[in-house]
Amino acid sequence: MSSRALFNKSLALTYLGLPDDYTPSPESDPIPFLARHLMQLPPHLLLHFSYITSAKERTALPAIRNRRLKYTNSNPSQIHFTSARAKWPNLWQGRERTGLEEGEDEKAWAENEFLGGAKKHVGKLGGLLGGYEEEREAERVRTLRIERAAAAQFIPEEDESSDEEEEAEATPDDDSPEEAKAWFERSVRERLIYGLLEASS
Repeated sequence: MSSRALFNKSLALTYLGLPDDYTPSPESDPIPFLARHLMQLPPHLLLHFSYITSAKERTALPAIRNRRLKYTNSNPSQIHFTSARAKWPNLWQGRERTGLEEGEDEKAWAENEFLGGAKKHVGKLGGLLGGYEEEREAERVRTLRIERAAAAQFIPEEDESSDEEEEAEATPDDDSPEEAKAWFERSVRERLIYGLLEASS
């Protein structure tokens, strides 16, 4: 079932007391409809508009951009460096090995929590599981980067990004690790505000 099939325009129209032939239609012109009625609709009805519009399309509405800005300014843990790098590894251009933290977590779990941390039964299992987890995470990151590179090679002419977007994606080459991390966090925040973050796998 497609996302468009899940959208029911009559929910919003009924809530607002508008006729079925109201223009702009919430189904065929969702952004103009939201521009007029965003503040009048409750959150459970606004959620339905995500079925037929992308995050980038909803960025056209100042109230949505302002809400996203307020969210990023609240400094949520989801956009801190460690969480964001794990969720969107293709945006991080750092050179260090990926999966180290995940491997250490797996090793600590096996040594401390698996079978109550009994050394007699666990042995070197922690190191083995940690190594496997590190390999899995590194492979996931490699796959995401390969997919992104393949998608970047096939861009229809009308979808090519502007020079401004290309400049915004340019990464700092000569910066210190702290500056690179700050740049990455800022990039994630900006992409979130403008609806450019891809859903993580």
